[in-house]
Amino acid sequence: MLHRLRHSALTHDAGRGTSTPMLLARSRHASVRSLERYALPGVDAVARYVDERDPAARHHR
Repeated sequence: MLHRLRHSALTHDAGRGTSTPMLLARSRHASVRSLERYALPGVDAVARYVDERDPAARHHR
């Protein structure tokens, strides 16, 4: 149960845009490869990421 909660937290952090080095440090994984199966951002997180970095969207804020 605790293992599942730990990785759920990593998934949520990744979805909020936490950097890969920070996710590695928090998870204590040795490589990105071992981390990537837990830190997959969802569709909403990807859309938010793209929107925040879209130059055209920034002009309309």
